[in-house]
Amino acid sequence: MFGSQLGCSSQNQDASAQKNDRKPAAAGRFYSANPTELRTMIEDFFTDATPRRGTQTAAIISPHAGYVFSGQVAASAFNQVDPNRSFDHVFILGSSHQVAFSGASIYNQGDYVTPLGKVPIDLTLANRLIEENSVFMYYPEADKYEHSLEVQVPFLQVYLKKPFQLVPIVLGTQTHETCQKIAEALKPWFNERNLFVISSDFSHYPAYDDAVAADRATCDAIATNDPDQFLEFLEKYGKKHIPNLATNCCGWTSILTLLYLTSGNSSYTYTPVSYTNSGDSKYGDKQQVVGYWAIAVSRKGNETSGTSEFSFSDKDKQQLLEIARNTINGYIRNKKIPEVDVSGFSENLNLHAGAFVTLKKKGHLRGCIGRFTADIPLYKVVQEMAIASSTQDYRFPAVQADEIDQLEIEISVLSPMKLIGNMDEIELGRHGIYIKKGRSAGTFLPQVATETGWSKEEFLGHCAQEKAGIGWDGWKDAEVFTYEALVFSESELNGHKE
Repeated sequence: MFGSQLGCSSQNQDASAQKNDRKPAAAGRFYSANPTELRTMIEDFFTDATPRRGTQTAAIISPHAGYVFSGQVAASAFNQVDPNRSFDHVFILGSSHQVAFSGASIYNQGDYVTPLGKVPIDLTLANRLIEENSVFMYYPEADKYEHSLEVQVPFLQVYLKKPFQLVPIVLGTQTHETCQKIAEALKPWFNERNLFVISSDFSHYPAYDDAVAADRATCDAIATNDPDQFLEFLEKYGKKHIPNLATNCCGWTSILTLLYLTSGNSSYTYTPVSYTNSGDSKYGDKQQVVGYWAIAVSRKGNETSGTSEFSFSDKDKQQLLEIARNTINGYIRNKKIPEVDVSGFSENLNLHAGAFVTLKKKGHLRGCIGRFTADIPLYKVVQEMAIASSTQDYRFPAVQADEIDQLEIEISVLSPMKLIGNMDEIELGRHGIYIKKGRSAGTFLPQVATETGWSKEEFLGHCAQEKAGIGWDGWKDAEVFTYEALVFSESELNGHKE
């Protein structure tokens, strides 16, 4: 690896020494150098930002491209933080784009300057981290031209209402062992008093559709809250040899460090907030794009969503069922996904929620696939899962054109998952279950218990054995999550399909 041969060293700073404030290097390139224009642009981003979904966000993953490309997504990431919270520190972690070196560099020379003014760095803490942990140092070249940390700071200056101190960290490492050491060193500060901002873009330079697929898969890998799964995913995806895909995320070491901070602790939940890529900007093209995700990490007990919040009219349900049927019909017969006219849609159809689409034929299951990730509008999830359930359920052959009219379609709209401590918290018929043990996982929708008449132990046992593949009693030492589902079908609204 690279390292001390580059002249990196731990460098103490005497309190009385002359400060050397870190001047902006990306102003005028990644964002406006004019303070008025910059503040107005950021405020406009927040006007259109994705609404907050929780109150105690522990960390966010935010992009760091030019604001005209990724600023809106970045605002949606920061918008998941309560702007009135009082933070002791904001730790910003970004992977080096300019130089390679071992470990991580913490700026301990002065304060941080942007066109919006000066933000204090906690020099005492910066020096303490360097002195007590060999993985940290101050390496001047790491900060000199690095933009990944800098572009996050103006958002903090505009958004947070109370004073805070920065701890800016540039990661030069490319090894998971070092990321784990960085996480161990930072763990005492990963608490309610501090906010962690992880700076990373996602896919680099594939075509538009390849980027969308890669970025969604990468997000799902991060949301497992498992650093080993994330690393395994990156390795396997790299072997797909997607044209022009240089990386799934340039800040993978920073994201991996975050995963080492949160993994093994079921209190933390990763929530996809907003996605776009440079091809969606009027300044970009769709031939070679860069992807941008806003992802929030919240602590257990802060999310209160449930199906009680869902209030779907018969019209909402009918429209979703029609979308599913039209999509299956168009895709199976013509290999085309029908355009959806969203005019007149209620907020429910644009709600970000997971969903399953279940197909039955003459009362027997014919396909069922869904997704828990709530990162796109519900009507789009229904479209995608309608295609998946009719063509990708490994238990059945793909639906044929002459079967479509015989299908009965059922949709289950999902609430967020909740980790439970014992099986007494499961209410049969109300709760679906998701069992996870290591890299094995499986789920049953709430209606499975009702349809089978299983006891609670049978519900868990069948799911553990048949879905997760961990044996009948595997759920007893696994993580068990519950969720609720709003279930509706064509027969419920229109009578049985024959």
